[in-house]
Amino acid sequence: QVQLEESGGGLVEPGGSLRLSCATSGSTFSSIDMGWHRQAPGKQRELVASIGRGDTTYYVDSVKGRFTISRDNAKKTVYLQMNSLKPEDTAVYYCGARWWFKVEYEWWGQGTQVTVSS
Repeated sequence: QVQLEESGGGLVEPGGSLRLSCATSGSTFSSIDMGWHRQAPGKQRELVASIGRGDTTYYVDSVKGRFTISRDNAKKTVYLQMNSLKPEDTAVYYCGARWWFKVEYEWWGQGTQVTVSS
């Protein structure tokens, strides 16, 4: 069992930056892949960025060059650095975790709101 807790959301102006954090519990962090997802009103949840055990990363095209995902195995925490934010990045951001050998994410945080607006 893995418990996740996000923090770092908020209101920021276009062009600004935020860093999201996802702290995990349990002793399995080294065996799980982590992903940041987001869901905007009226839209499906989408995977924004993920990071595997070996630090391999994935980014959806719309955030490439602006967002950076990283993990600190000692702190059992994953981060999402978001730069050059746009209004279309506004969404609830969720941290998800899955066993490295599975496809589906099976543990989720409660979500944190990110609003990009002037």
